[in-house]
Amino acid sequence: MALSKKFSSDGKTCTVKFTVSKEAANGAKSISIAGDWNSWSSTSDQLKEGKKGDFSISITLETGKEYQFRYLFDGSRWDNDWAADKYIPAPFSSTDNSVVVCIPEEKKTTKKASKKEN
Repeated sequence: MALSKKFSSDGKTCTVKFTVSKEAANGAKSISIAGDWNSWSSTSDQLKEGKKGDFSISITLETGKEYQFRYLFDGSRWDNDWAADKYIPAPFSSTDNSVVVCIPEEKKTTKKASKKEN
């Protein structure tokens, strides 16, 4: 699994490419992604299968936020992204949710520096 991010030139959006490798898909026929941006819909964001058997989707998100998400394999098995930026406990189960952080590096550094000054 992998996440790659590309921030817009105006800094307002971040396009995140979510990829599930063929090995991680483990024979799945369909994979969807549910998260904060789609009200946890298990059907609205379907990953597309590539020629080599990997699955991916690119989603444009607002910057300055963190988004929780999970993958749904074949409509029955939930899993986290092994390459997520971090994990936090899910509010309604005993599992964790994956998190993608859509904050440009320079803003993270600036926030850390201002906290140290206080």
